[in-house]
Amino acid sequence: MPLPPGFLDDLRGRLTLSDVIGRKVTWDQRKSQPGKGDFWAPCPFHQEKTASFHVDDRKGFYYCFGCHAKGDMVTFVRDIENVSFIEAVEVLAQEAGVEMPAQTHDPKAAEKRDAQTRMIEVMEQAVNLFGLAFRSGQGDGVRDYTQRRGLSAETLKRFEIGFAPNSRTHLTQHFKEKGVLEDAIAAGLVIKPDGGGNPYDRFRGRLMFPIRDARGRCIAFGGRALSADQQAKYVNSPETEIFHKSRVLFHHGPASDAARGSGELIVAEGYMDVIALAQAGFDYSVAPLGTAVTEEQIKMMWRMAPEPIISLDGDTAGLRAANRLIDIALPLLEPGKSLRFCLLPEGKDPDDLIKSGGSEAMSDALAKSLPLIEMLWRREAEAEPVDTPERKAALDSRLRRALGQIQDSSVRSHYGAEIKERRNMLFSPKSSGPGRSEIPRTGRRSYRPPTGPSPSTRSSALAASGKASDPGQIREAAILLIALENLRHIAPLEDRFEQLTVTSPSHETIRNELVSALVSETDPTKSLEERLGENAVALLSRVPQARSHPYASPREDGELVRAILLEAIERHQAIADFDHETSEARQDFNDDGGEDITWRLRQAGQHRHHADRKALEGESSITSSSDVSPLQQMLDNQTYRRKKKPPPSSNQ
Repeated sequence: MPLPPGFLDDLRGRLTLSDVIGRKVTWDQRKSQPGKGDFWAPCPFHQEKTASFHVDDRKGFYYCFGCHAKGDMVTFVRDIENVSFIEAVEVLAQEAGVEMPAQTHDPKAAEKRDAQTRMIEVMEQAVNLFGLAFRSGQGDGVRDYTQRRGLSAETLKRFEIGFAPNSRTHLTQHFKEKGVLEDAIAAGLVIKPDGGGNPYDRFRGRLMFPIRDARGRCIAFGGRALSADQQAKYVNSPETEIFHKSRVLFHHGPASDAARGSGELIVAEGYMDVIALAQAGFDYSVAPLGTAVTEEQIKMMWRMAPEPIISLDGDTAGLRAANRLIDIALPLLEPGKSLRFCLLPEGKDPDDLIKSGGSEAMSDALAKSLPLIEMLWRREAEAEPVDTPERKAALDSRLRRALGQIQDSSVRSHYGAEIKERRNMLFSPKSSGPGRSEIPRTGRRSYRPPTGPSPSTRSSALAASGKASDPGQIREAAILLIALENLRHIAPLEDRFEQLTVTSPSHETIRNELVSALVSETDPTKSLEERLGENAVALLSRVPQARSHPYASPREDGELVRAILLEAIERHQAIADFDHETSEARQDFNDDGGEDITWRLRQAGQHRHHADRKALEGESSITSSSDVSPLQQMLDNQTYRRKKKPPPSSNQ
């Protein structure tokens, strides 16, 4: 909802950023200066021991020098609690004792919001009623059951475990007397028959588990059967205005707090698994609500930990669940974010394993968890024998389809490289090792000067950058042109090209296709033409400084080509990093000159200085009769003109 002018400013005036953040971190007393509104702490968004997270109360702004998280108090609450902007504002308003503005502009939205508030209230009443029943005489047999399951009194209290008596009116009568029966029906606690008749309780004769959202509000329940004759072992609340099971994780809030300290997250299959894990000391545990893990839940997990461990039974059903999850996760993978899989002994869940071997057994199983790439490889490589050319081709086809699901080009390239090594080892078991061979070619391509630019090339962003003589894009163009003309030599530089900073969209397309070609050992020419609508060599040659570089043509000496490119990439990256640090520091801290910004600039400057000296002194394996390396000519003498042949002497 739109907030009235000045509301956020008033909110920020009532709260200090350090008070809001201080509930989630421990300040470093040596570096912090409370009197100046300057605070330092280990970052709550990534695991670290040093205090690189800076809070400036005067500006109302925080910044982490490690993971680069930054924002104000609303941003902090939104990200740390995994809530929306408006929900973050509500949290802050409640903390400041300020009422949220009335939604007079949208009566329907206000009505919906009021209904949700009433539903939350009846859910909290249900928590209390189920708890009272559990502790009363009605719950004698249920308490015996929890003792047999090994649940301590502390665990029962912590998870607010209750009991729904085997009665059709235990909750219904209470809510009817309170005048909130319709709210209880909307919340899914009471069922109103479609064909008429008296409403009745949804949960009867079950052990009850409150399900709370990231803000700690009870939004649903899970009920476990206590007798074998009950139709379903588990029953959850239905979808309501406050509960969407595909976007909720059991034990989300407490696990999120624990994960921030440990950097770990365990994803189990059910309520009892999470409760057993938490009781054994694994507080960073969550579970989906009786369904397969969804895309939204994976993203929620990644906000808590970069590589959640999926705990599954090691039987056929567990493997099927793992394979389904792999296909869901592949398109979502990002640098630093993935999944690991802990396959437990067949027939055992975390609760069973902890009972038989204690927390040590669970720790050992978690330590042996497998990365997603290993699970993917096993799934495809073990699907059928690969003892014939046709079956090998079928494996290649399955792997290509799997890799094609990965949207992030960097992650896809690394997966491709890993798959390539495993494939080589599988198909050539007697070889000395998988290794990465150079891209095979059917013979050296004869060099032909680039053709003139077409109309589409002249109007491209790359052409415009060439005319503008942008130094960064000139360096990028020269590096990429040398690479395209010498593909057969540059397979060992795959990682360097993957990390190459580029600023032109055309350059980014060329770089991504180039990296994919190095991984798959294919010629990127056709793919580039389809995506760019132009020959890539001709497009890059539009930049005269790149076209004129002496190595912008096919070369026999692969070692020298690689040395030239390594030197070029290192210096280009150093300059780009220095420019980025300077720009960001100027933007975020233009009023301060503290030691941290000085340290950042000094590190970037030293990196650039080292690259400059390396180019000037010829520290690489470049051989040159000149005191200046070929790379330095490419970078600093931006005309990149070829040396003219001396005129014939007069006596010839």
